[in-house]
Amino acid sequence: MIEIRPFNSLGQADHGWLKARHHFSFARYHDPSRSGWGALRVWNDDEIAAGAGFPAHPHRDMEIVTYVREGAISHQDSLGNHGRTGAGDVQVMSAGTGIRHAEYNAESGVARIFQIWIEPARSGGAPAWGTRPFPRDDRAGGFVTLASGRTGDDDALPIRADARIAGATLKAGESAGYAADPSRHLYLVAATGSMSVNGVHAGARDGVAVQGEDALRVTALEDVEIILVDAA
Repeated sequence: MIEIRPFNSLGQADHGWLKARHHFSFARYHDPSRSGWGALRVWNDDEIAAGAGFPAHPHRDMEIVTYVREGAISHQDSLGNHGRTGAGDVQVMSAGTGIRHAEYNAESGVARIFQIWIEPARSGGAPAWGTRPFPRDDRAGGFVTLASGRTGDDDALPIRADARIAGATLKAGESAGYAADPSRHLYLVAATGSMSVNGVHAGARDGVAVQGEDALRVTALEDVEIILVDAA
């Protein structure tokens, strides 16, 4: 089963400094048919104005992964962590028993991010945060694991969920494979460009919900940058 969720059908919010699209029910957007995909609960496509951001606020029992598409995001939290995550790179936060954090666009231009929330395998645990670069050239031609809680994904940022977040950049006409488990929930979004997933067309920033497939063949219809979540 492959279901396309067109970008123009997503939930949306415009707060002036923040323009958001919601792949799943979030805040004031509620769609019973889009309340998550397996352990994947949130996929927000956010555009944050220069000098603006989210002031300190709490989270608990959620794995929060931020993929920076353009610009950069600066982070501060109640553990004393602080850092800047630039375009193409990833930050993860395991909220655990509770953490407060703030995220700001401290740059002179707009920041564009995907923020992804995944339910943890177990509740509780000490909160944690981390970030690291993932050069886009290292993802050229195939999928690279960016963050994961799955066995064997030792080079990825760790999360405490039965899930993997992977990325790929493909030139027009190139294809990449991904070994899928039919029982799991996969969700793909092209940050830029268009693609076909097992022959099904998806445009830029469309959601692609997949289940019941044992393999994916993703072909770039134009130059494309893809983020994939594989969750229980």
